[in-house]
Amino acid sequence: MHILLICDPGHPSRRVASIQDEFLDHLQQDFETEVTVDVCTEALRVQADHRLELSTLDAIVDRYPAADLVIMLTAIPRHTQGKPLIAEVLPARNIAVISCPTLGAMTTKRRLLKIYMSCVNQLLPDGHVPAKRNRLPRWGQWSSRTESGRRTLHAHTFTGGTRLVLGMTMANEPLRMARKLSRVMAAAAATGAFGIFYSSIWQMSHHLSTLRLISIGIIAIAVMVGWLLTINRLWDRPVNERLAQVVFYYNLSTVLTLIICVTGLCALLVIGILAGGLIVIDPEFVALTIHRPEARLTNYLDIG
Repeated sequence: MHILLICDPGHPSRRVASIQDEFLDHLQQDFETEVTVDVCTEALRVQADHRLELSTLDAIVDRYPAADLVIMLTAIPRHTQGKPLIAEVLPARNIAVISCPTLGAMTTKRRLLKIYMSCVNQLLPDGHVPAKRNRLPRWGQWSSRTESGRRTLHAHTFTGGTRLVLGMTMANEPLRMARKLSRVMAAAAATGAFGIFYSSIWQMSHHLSTLRLISIGIIAIAVMVGWLLTINRLWDRPVNERLAQVVFYYNLSTVLTLIICVTGLCALLVIGILAGGLIVIDPEFVALTIHRPEARLTNYLDIG
């Protein structure tokens, strides 16, 4: 048996690399035959209506004529029949396509292996079923065969949407995106430095309640996220009603990505100002300015 694993660059390729050896072991154990697994990293294109461009996939497969079965792990979120699509099997082409975002943000290797083994099982002709059925996922059922033989595995109606959005957010890699905002971070740090040297800010931070300080931080994050959405035109609008649900998932994951990114930067900024304040500001001077017997760590944290 010769199996070709195609994966999009980035997160999908790392997931495939992490399970490649175990997947090969499972195949050899279940089929008790010689198995060859090739891995190819290629970006699979998508059409204007968010459907996979199978001609691109066929061009990749043509480079591996010895491959019996092909499994593609794509970073493209897929949604059909009103539910997120985990996997799709096209027996006529001997191809299975798995959507990485639909698996969620923290999919285990064990679960991913089960989906891969299940796709292999669905691609095989009748009468050639793996001996160890316990490798097949119990949390989802494949749809019945159509005239074309196409089969689909959908996520759960209630949890699938949440898992899809979290998976799309993880694929966006929000922490790596923070490097794109280095100039904003530098400007914010320079502005925040005023809080270390101006005693009026110390007094104001002392008199404001913790709830109000947190509210100010939340408003600042919301304004920053809104500005990034607007200035970069990141909010999508569906071109037709059929794509409304998919575009909604895209927008939700974009907002969540920006919230994680901006919140992380704000947390670094608070830590930086806290550290700077502890180094520069004398505790007795702080206590004298805010009219307290002594300065506590919470006073420095309020300044941040």
